[in-house]
Amino acid sequence: MNGPTGGQHELPLFPLGTVLFPGGLLPLRIFEARYLDMIGRCMKTNDAFAICLLRSGSEVGGEAVPYEVGTLATVRDFELGADGLLHIVAVGGRRCRVLSTWQRPDRLLMGRVELLPEGADHPLPEGMAPLAEALRQAAAKAGAPLAAGQPRYDDAVWVGYRLAEHLPVAATDRQRWLEMDDPLARIEDITLTLPASD
Repeated sequence: MNGPTGGQHELPLFPLGTVLFPGGLLPLRIFEARYLDMIGRCMKTNDAFAICLLRSGSEVGGEAVPYEVGTLATVRDFELGADGLLHIVAVGGRRCRVLSTWQRPDRLLMGRVELLPEGADHPLPEGMAPLAEALRQAAAKAGAPLAAGQPRYDDAVWVGYRLAEHLPVAATDRQRWLEMDDPLARIEDITLTLPASD
């Protein structure tokens, strides 16, 4: 990816009603002209855009106000669907913070962003191993990978992001977990949302 590696960068923003996590896979249907053009440009240059959860506004049409922390994304797969829409799978990269935004004449939202620390791999504590096993079983049941790349069931960062993606929770919960820097604190907070076992 010809993408940002540090400092501040100007990128297209894609405000959505969902959260993309680093390493995550997000299927999208693209139909608005501004986003078709954006995806086309990014695919030609292999550049990134940023997916941010909507704070207010809507995905379609009107003005959208995104949360400040989002995730860089690149296009992994694409096809023209039978419905005539462009279907893509976006892959999550680095987390980023939106410092300022402005709208282009074609209504595409742009942002000046800074990359947030990637964080080194963090060994998953033994007491959290059942969470990793639950993810392993979910992947086996789905018959598909939970994320891009090789699974890392022994890494607290990876396990936390995958739990955050796949639990049936509100988008604002996912956003809170995306914004957290401490992988163990993220998992501990996630476990508070799990139903109590008998």
